[in-house]
Amino acid sequence: MDWHRERGTTKKKKKKKMAAEAGQVEEGYGRPSADQRKVPTEEARKEGRKLRVGYIPEHFASPLLLLSRTPWGEANLELVSQPAGTGQVLTSFDASSAEGQKIDVAIALTEALIAGIAKGRQDLKLVGSYVKTPLVWAVSTGTSPQAEKYQSIDDLRGTTLGISRVGSGSQIMASVMALQRSWPTGGEGAAEEGGISFHIDNTFPSLRSSVNTGRTSAFMWETFTTKPFYDSGEVRKIGEVPTPWPSWTIAASTNTALASLPSRALLDDFLHRLQGAIVDFTSQESLRESRPEEFIIEELGYQRKDVEDWLKTVRWVGDGRGSVPDTPTLGQTTSTATVSRQVLIQTLQTLQKAGVLTSAQAEGDGADPSLFIDPWGNGDVGRLVE
Repeated sequence: MDWHRERGTTKKKKKKKMAAEAGQVEEGYGRPSADQRKVPTEEARKEGRKLRVGYIPEHFASPLLLLSRTPWGEANLELVSQPAGTGQVLTSFDASSAEGQKIDVAIALTEALIAGIAKGRQDLKLVGSYVKTPLVWAVSTGTSPQAEKYQSIDDLRGTTLGISRVGSGSQIMASVMALQRSWPTGGEGAAEEGGISFHIDNTFPSLRSSVNTGRTSAFMWETFTTKPFYDSGEVRKIGEVPTPWPSWTIAASTNTALASLPSRALLDDFLHRLQGAIVDFTSQESLRESRPEEFIIEELGYQRKDVEDWLKTVRWVGDGRGSVPDTPTLGQTTSTATVSRQVLIQTLQTLQKAGVLTSAQAEGDGADPSLFIDPWGNGDVGRLVE
């Protein structure tokens, strides 16, 4: 998709208005005063540093995209697209990787971030929350003759599923799906034992190709991101699996964003301005003028009906709309600068049961939040909430 295509004059004006409003944030909400923020942020700017923000180029990123286009965002943020998903985000945090560290902070899938830290990643910490509703993962197979035998999730037992990367959401949620059905997962012989095994396909296009060549039986990806490929006839939907926790969380690098007072101050400023962008994006005025729908349609080329249906199901933290029916109660009072302890514990417990984590990695109810969550910032409140 072309993220830089030309827009009409009227649409550009509407986008500029939304971006300008996204940069307006009230004091309070655990936010340092203007005087407290001024010096550290200016120090970071004088040193020529921008906060490198990893994001997955999907509809969930809309408030972030708007913030990045404000004068503050243009001066302080560098967005780094991660189209392969949260597995790519984790690689981009890694300073020891072949290409070096590429991002300082990221918005990514809750389960993959928590699993990464539980497995020993010490170079990132959770610093805030982003979307408080579950992510609905579509289970997709091909439309070729090789895929005709897969008509439901139950038909996937004993097969190999495509995943983007090891540790990605597509692998973790496939393991959760198997847990829900009491199937073995993950090992080389899991498929032969009546469970599922995995094949790494790296990218979304490769995942779609893999189910049509017969190399894999199915893959899991976010429902509305996959829908255009159902409409085109490239792949076919056979089920859904929602996450049992809030879907998107914010993590920051201990090597950069959390390493000094100026960088921490810039991170904190970013988190609170992002909260303001969410509030503006979901305000009554914005909704009356259909700004969210128009923005997503322009950016991603989705069909209006699909965007309208999706917006009914999603709530960002601090969202101005009411709750979505049947949403899990955990993590519903978080902000972009806080993380729920109960969400952390439930996610660890579920990932252990699904075989993603060992009992030692999950630590049960005794999990130490300080291993996962950075306690600095958010005024006197701290980042951890129930």
